[in-house]
Amino acid sequence: MIIKPRTRGFICTTSHPEGCAKQVQQQIDYVKTRPLGKGPKNVLVIGASTGYGLAARITAAFGAGANTVGVYRRSQATGARTASAGWYNSAAFEKAAQEAGLQSYSVTGDAFSKETKVRTAELISKELGQVDLIVYSVATARKTDANTGQSYNSVLKPIGESYSNKTVNFHTGEISMVTLEPATEQEISETVAVMGGDDWQEWIDTLREAGVLAQNAITIAYSYIGPELTERIYREGTIGQAKDHLEATAKQLDKQLETQGGHAYVVVSKALVTQSSSAIPIVPLYMSALYKVMKEKGIHEGTIEQMHRLFADRLYSGGDVPVDQKGRIRIDDWEMRDDVQTEVAKLWDALTTDSVYELTDLEGFRREFFQLFGFETEGIDYEAEVDTVVEVVNVK
Repeated sequence: MIIKPRTRGFICTTSHPEGCAKQVQQQIDYVKTRPLGKGPKNVLVIGASTGYGLAARITAAFGAGANTVGVYRRSQATGARTASAGWYNSAAFEKAAQEAGLQSYSVTGDAFSKETKVRTAELISKELGQVDLIVYSVATARKTDANTGQSYNSVLKPIGESYSNKTVNFHTGEISMVTLEPATEQEISETVAVMGGDDWQEWIDTLREAGVLAQNAITIAYSYIGPELTERIYREGTIGQAKDHLEATAKQLDKQLETQGGHAYVVVSKALVTQSSSAIPIVPLYMSALYKVMKEKGIHEGTIEQMHRLFADRLYSGGDVPVDQKGRIRIDDWEMRDDVQTEVAKLWDALTTDSVYELTDLEGFRREFFQLFGFETEGIDYEAEVDTVVEVVNVK
């Protein structure tokens, strides 16, 4: 079939297998030209099919020659419906890893379930023995607790008072004011349940009990802080409560792992186009201004550049891992530079619908959004028929 992007609000409901495969190959090519001096040997990536999880898996495999296990939801093509971008990404990764002679395996299922955790630990024990890096990169709006069966939904809301600011429809370029009502206590609690550190802790507990954590094993999870401009909706909002819980979990895990020489870190990354960030009011407009400033300064990074810098300059630099006062690894340092944020703030005050394309890189944001799903990728004939059914090798 000929696949075109179909959008519903901030969601694209179709994905293109050839476009996704080319995006994955571009990330692989970037890493292969910058091999790591040191790196992990056996890596588990929980949430491995898109974004930072996928980029971390690519960096470990093609930068350090690591064997990898990726955990993600199964979402194959059915009838007229395409598979998810994550499924196509994973198929491309597994094929490239196999061709490179690397061991790689996919475990498909609900990352929150005990069954998926146990299956993954058993696979690691059988095929790799142990893992020395565990990347937790699960991003979802809903969670069903494996122990109680209770379901939770996360929300993107401020806490305490309503909040108003500019936002943009990145499909049309229209800037408007949006007012967000404050979250209830239940909404805050449920957001922490979905996006906090409980599941990360359960994964590490399961792996430890199965004996598949290597000596000196490192585990990381991702967070974001951002500038004053976004803090009411992000760091001081419901998501921020969840990220505080994630950071508290990292400290607990670090104490548990240090007995065998291991560590747990929260990695604070820069603002990047993801399915999640696209849905947060105000954030796409901020990111469009940020992209323009960082690109003009020559310091813009995508997910693969961020992950390569994390591995090369932080986790496996050969010395102590540099952290901030709260023990977090900061790779948002270029975004948070004073000169960058000063220029973004100036642009923000001047932004209108008439000036948005001139003053920001909204077109770049929009293009990257569609590239998440394999569209608007150079070199792909989007008028050609393509088979939507793509198999993933080494699925367990």
